[in-house]
Formats: sequence, C-alpha cells, structure tokens
Amino acid sequence: MTGRRVEVVVALVLLAGCGGLVPTGSDGAAPTGTAADVPDDLTRVSVTAVVDGDTIRVEYRNGTRDTVRLVGVDTPEVHTENDPSEFEGVPDTAAGEDCLRSAGINASNFAKDRLLGRSIGIATDPNLDRRGYYDRLLAYVVVDDRLFNYRLVASGRARVYDSEFSRQESFTSAETSAREDRRGLWRCTDPDAADWTTPTATASPSGLALVEIHEDAAGNDNENLNDEYLVFANRGDQSLALSGWTVTDAAGHSYAFGEYSLAPGERVTLHTGSGTDTATARYWGASGAVWNNGGDTVTVRTDGGDVALQRAY
Repeated sequence: MTGRRVEVVVALVLLAGCGGLVPTGSDGAAPTGTAADVPDDLTRVSVTAVVDGDTIRVEYRNGTRDTVRLVGVDTPEVHTENDPSEFEGVPDTAAGEDCLRSAGINASNFAKDRLLGRSIGIATDPNLDRRGYYDRLLAYVVVDDRLFNYRLVASGRARVYDSEFSRQESFTSAETSAREDRRGLWRCTDPDAADWTTPTATASPSGLALVEIHEDAAGNDNENLNDEYLVFANRGDQSLALSGWTVTDAAGHSYAFGEYSLAPGERVTLHTGSGTDTATARYWGASGAVWNNGGDTVTVRTDGGDVALQRAY
C-alpha cells in the first residue's frame, strides 16, 4: 500500500471514531424529509448530559464523546440572559425575561426527563454544515421513534431557529400553531398570567406512573390523533404486566392493552390514533380525539378492574 493510500485510510478510521460521524441515507445523501418523518439511518448514542433544552452531550459506542446542538430549534436560555425580541409577541420587559427563563427551565427539564441516560438516534441535515458554533454537532434527535426536535417546537418549548435546514417549513407551521394556542413559552406573551407549575408524576403502588399528558395535538386534534398521547413509565423494580389493563377518560372511552409488559425504568407512549404497536409505543385506534383540552381524568384499571392509577388535569 502506498504512503498516500495509508494516509487516506488512517484519516477515514479516525473520522469514524470521532464523535459526530453520522451515516448518510442509502442513496448517499443525508437523511431528509418533513417534520413528521424520522430519518431512516441513525447513529445510536447514549445521552450523558443535558446542557439545556436544545443542547446535549452524548457518548458513541466506541466511547467517544460529543456535544450535540439540536437542529432547527432554540429553547429559552437557562444559563444566560434571554432576549425577548427573539420570541415573537413576548414583551421586552423584566417580566418577559423572567417568564422566558422559566420556560427555558421547563424545556430543560423536559429534555432531561425524555433523554438523559437513554439510547437515542441522531442524524444530520443535508442543508447544513455538520458542525456549528463551538464545534457542536448539528443533529436531529430521535427517541421513542419520534423526532424530538419537532416535539420541542410543537409543544411550545422552542422557537424555530432561523437557518436553511430542510424541515424549516413544517417546523415553522408547528411553531405558528403553538404560538396561536399559547402553548409553552408562548404563554410569555402575557407573562403575568403564565403558570409554570407542573403536577408531580407520582408512581402508583404498582409502580406505574403517568409522566406526560399531551391532550392538545398540533392543529386540529381530530386530524392529528397521534400527537394526542399519554406517556406511562414503570418506576417499580420489577417488570409490570399490563396485559388486559384499561385506560379510560371521563366520558368512558376505553383502551385495553394487549399482551404487553413494561420493564423497570422504561416508558410507553399511548397514542390516540392508529399505528403499529412497538415496545415503546401503543396505539388506541380511536376515530377521533379522546382527551379534552379543557380538562379530563385519566383512569387506569388492572385486568381485574381495580383502579391502579387515576389523574385529573
């Protein structure tokens, strides 16, 4: 082998070992698509730290570490000052800044709860350089078969970051919907009325906890059923057999788990719409929205009919 070829091979090996080498799609192009699509080819990493809502630290399977800045999103700052003028409609006042700080903490806690310590998938955007400021990897994050970047925007925890990323149009549409509905940080348009208190997710004696209720889907609830969902977690020490357990709302709509067990520390998302059940996602198969945006009660019963968990919101 010639000296030149040796140099090329060594360079490629080093790049493969460096944090941030994200595979391209099967046609050689980086993953692309709309906000609802999950990139086909992902690099698996473990999340070692959450810096804030849009920045995480990860470790690759070879032990290399990297810092990832989430593509297309910008959550309010937690560690530095916020500029309200960057968030449409938020008043440039001390109250506006304080409200954004609370929104930033909310986004950071959301990221910690969903990402910290978990295995996730990452992929870069074909329209952007792989690295941005401070040499951070610019990437999409996929967890529980969903695009986490998009979830931040749709839930109102982030604004769209102005760049040329390929999913900008659909992200912007999600931001507009969140802003119009005053979800998340957009409540800061009236900072005195914003309430950042969040109910604590307490585990039932069985170990089952309801850790998230996402009752208000982006856009028309009835046309976006899979963005209406509940997230359950097993906070017990043993696997929890949920076969035959039911989930009902105050109006009596009912979903029954099929043959299914939830391992300790794991979580499962119950979507209102239809899809293929996986270890981390189940689908109600309802024809219309189930959870009332103005308030409802989630009741979980065991296969014997006993109430295992109940929570009103």
